[in-house]
Amino acid sequence: MTWTVDRKKVLITGGTDGIGKVTALELANRGAHVIIIGRNPQKTEQTVREIREQSDNPRVDFLIADLSEQEQVRRVAAEYRHRYDQLHVLINNAGAFFAKRELTADGLEKTFALNHLAYFLLTHLLLDLLTKSAPARIINVSSAAHFGGKINFDDLNAEKSYSGWGAYSNSKLMNVLFTYELARRLQGSGVTVNCLHPGFVATQFGKNNGGLIGLGLSLVQRVGAISPEQGAETTLYLATSPEVEGITGRYFDQKKAVESSKISQDEETARRLWEVSLELTGLKEKTA
Repeated sequence: MTWTVDRKKVLITGGTDGIGKVTALELANRGAHVIIIGRNPQKTEQTVREIREQSDNPRVDFLIADLSEQEQVRRVAAEYRHRYDQLHVLINNAGAFFAKRELTADGLEKTFALNHLAYFLLTHLLLDLLTKSAPARIINVSSAAHFGGKINFDDLNAEKSYSGWGAYSNSKLMNVLFTYELARRLQGSGVTVNCLHPGFVATQFGKNNGGLIGLGLSLVQRVGAISPEQGAETTLYLATSPEVEGITGRYFDQKKAVESSKISQDEETARRLWEVSLELTGLKEKTA
């Protein structure tokens, strides 16, 4: 049977702006039952209302959570499981850039918490539903910024030094490492895992910083950025195309599987990051 998203349940994080919103709308246009996770209740509800009207698809729902906080990730996963008994596509899309170091309620650096640990924790909490619903797909939105990333296991929380762009690049490298390690662990399960670079997209990305940084990002986007519609193309390809059925553990750019950075392909680094992430999300107790 050829893959189609029609009537399939698709969960997308960060679906109220930019490529996330475009992705949600296009999936609804194709008949999917789309569930968006958003942070702002009013904005998320308004987005869902717009998508229902534009797609003429009533099967568009929402859940509310600040995914930088692990308690809220756990709550929203539990809410999803309470409302739905299947999950065919999980799109980990929510992410942000923080110019200054900020801490979450869990005491974690916010870029690391939102851009990596939220992907890791939410996926784990819904993994049995994905496996039960197989064939299923997990899609992690990364970035070409990962080429500049590095993993310093002695300073994952950026306590010794912090650079906004450095933290962002590191988190996007973690997305690729997580994708590859998860794909290895899910071999034969019927669940595929891939990641992608959406391109440099004109969105609300980085505007949360305000001031000169927010202004600078706005100006750069006006000159060199692609549209959210163009930025969503690879995510949509991975979610909807029969061409990638069975393909797993790959990094995509412009709808093509391409080579990611050398460090992203290091299996020992991926395994170590996996173990540390288990501990930091409470999925594995720390040992003395």
